[in-house]
Amino acid sequence: MSDEKAIRAFLAIDPPEEIFDEIIKIQEHLRKAIQGDIRWVRPEGIHLTLKFFGYVYESDIVNISNVVENNVAAMKALMLNVRNLGAFPSVNRPRVLWLGIDGDTDALINLQAEIDTRLQDYGFKKEERPFRPHLTLARIKESKGLVGLAETVKKNEGYTAGSFTISGLTLFKSDLKPTGAIYTKLGYFPFPE
Repeated sequence: MSDEKAIRAFLAIDPPEEIFDEIIKIQEHLRKAIQGDIRWVRPEGIHLTLKFFGYVYESDIVNISNVVENNVAAMKALMLNVRNLGAFPSVNRPRVLWLGIDGDTDALINLQAEIDTRLQDYGFKKEERPFRPHLTLARIKESKGLVGLAETVKKNEGYTAGSFTISGLTLFKSDLKPTGAIYTKLGYFPFPE
């Protein structure tokens, strides 16, 4: 039996600082407009997650890294736009408040699907839900007592936070702390120039 320590890990795109600045602005606006049982995600903790692994071991990190590296080998830089406000599964039964992503999303969706498929060879379960690129702004525990969400989403659904180019993927470690998760980069997988 190995005494290897398990770590929580996920594969994501790390938005640039100018996008985080815009996220802070929209979150401040939304905090004033919406009341209820909402847990706001700290801006530095917002990523465009492609695959959440849960707890993995060092040997898993090696396999994940190989799969990601092989799949980004043919990628070109992608331009993404951060815009539109919405809620999953809907504004009437919200669990997640998000900013949408559009732009070169077809290529991103295909990359995510290929990585997800290849990871099955190493025992990682394929995601059943379709990949919908977004940035999570807040999580809603209880929609009962929520005031102002539907109206605020409707008013701000055309919100634009900006555009950015992605030229690689990052593998993160997530340490859960009482004050919130701490993220550490385990690896970066650049797209070829």
